[in-house]
Amino acid sequence: MNGSPRTPSPLGSPILGRPDESARLRRVRVQVLLTSSLVLANAIGAGVVAALLIVVIPGPSVIEWDYVIVNAVIAPVYIGLALAVGTVWGTVVGIRDLRWAVEDRVPTRREAAAALSMPWRLTVIQLVLWSGGLVVFTTAYGLIDPQTIPKVAFTITMGAVTVCAFSYLLSEFSLRPTAARALEYGDPRRVRIAGVAGRGLLTWVLGTGVPVTGLMLVAIFSLVRGDVEPTQVAVSVLALGGITLVFGFALTLLGLSATVAPIRAVRAGMSHIEHGDLDASVVVYDGTELGELQSGFNRMADGLRERARIQELFGRHVGRDVAAAAIARNPELGGEEREIAVFFIDLVGSTELAASRPPKEVVDLLNRFFAVVVDEVDAHGGLINKFEGDAALAVFGAPVEVEDPEGSALAAARRIRDRLVVEVPDCSAAIGVAAGIAVAGNIGARDRFEYTVIGDPVNEAARLCELAKSLPGALVASERAITAATPEVSQQWELGDSIVLRGRSTPTRLGTPVSVS
Repeated sequence: MNGSPRTPSPLGSPILGRPDESARLRRVRVQVLLTSSLVLANAIGAGVVAALLIVVIPGPSVIEWDYVIVNAVIAPVYIGLALAVGTVWGTVVGIRDLRWAVEDRVPTRREAAAALSMPWRLTVIQLVLWSGGLVVFTTAYGLIDPQTIPKVAFTITMGAVTVCAFSYLLSEFSLRPTAARALEYGDPRRVRIAGVAGRGLLTWVLGTGVPVTGLMLVAIFSLVRGDVEPTQVAVSVLALGGITLVFGFALTLLGLSATVAPIRAVRAGMSHIEHGDLDASVVVYDGTELGELQSGFNRMADGLRERARIQELFGRHVGRDVAAAAIARNPELGGEEREIAVFFIDLVGSTELAASRPPKEVVDLLNRFFAVVVDEVDAHGGLINKFEGDAALAVFGAPVEVEDPEGSALAAARRIRDRLVVEVPDCSAAIGVAAGIAVAGNIGARDRFEYTVIGDPVNEAARLCELAKSLPGALVASERAITAATPEVSQQWELGDSIVLRGRSTPTRLGTPVSVS
């Protein structure tokens, strides 16, 4: 449809799939993304450490022959051991706390909370392993040359911080499908390890604070030692500045993506609501304040759907125009005089019909009969004010004004008569049309009332309807209704005799359609 809003990926990225995909596919997708993200984070950290140790940080070189045991034996052994331990540890934690997702069942409150905290716990595993590396390598290099301790300690610390930053943000991204499932089954206790403000602070600390601290430490180290060559200082500053630009940008991009994706989803949902799609909803996958925004949108959409449903039911019971007027302003008891036209329509021989047919057939007949009546009344701007068994009262000119209420009532009555002959031939109906001044408003008690019209035209239409049952065509109107209509409508009717209707003191001149013999 032209102008329809563009719908973003339900989970914020196409590579995360859809919430309704199979549990097996979701499990494979999450596992691949999670493993890839952790490998990428550690690869980035290892690259940072290697660059800092070899090129950037001033101080004793650690690639000399004296350090061969550390570089060729201790380092590979620890890295291999750390990878094995990290893989097993992370897998055990994931299988234990995400078993419900693998089994495709509803999580408990504890399991849902554990799923939301999974990115942080995987990050803690990385922090523990890198902290172990800090102790091992600082000790190993320090035993050979104590002057390497500050350089090695700072380098591994910066690498650990970088790994933890990327690990958290990438794990949170990879685990969105699981978080969405956890949040789908309720509102578990929020795990505010890194809310929106926390994400921003994390991005600044790791993308700007740590590298700038490194630059300051390089300057302090150069001033303290005094023998650092300007070229080496320049290389260190340029390298750390480059790391700041590259990794700062990457971390900022990840943080902004995690923040913007839920907002885009809500914005797309709002656009759907604006275009009339009240079935719009968003997938809640964020465990921060933005997740509450997503949940709030869904609650709002639920409320709008409920309101629309109530309005639809209300309109079906009292008429859509009456419902719209009641919603637009607080309805009160009382009424006002209005120039209106009305018609009564009643089935002929309904008593015999009910006695000779099963109730289900009678109900079906009435529904087909009233479907024609309602359709034509709506098409001519009228309101079905009452259903009374097998009869109905239609009003034109209230509560919504109609330019020609008399002509609308007469035209609707003719169309109903013609359609009933074709569409509901197993019944016949009598119609009486009248017009005049009546009181239209809310009648009843303060806590229970209905919109209705009261006055002489209503009584006259009811009597004309009784009379029409004995006339050819079963359709009759008052002279006032015919003469008040536009010439295009009134010329289709002809006036006849006058008669004093039951319960009235003044005679009513009758009119019938010219097509009725």
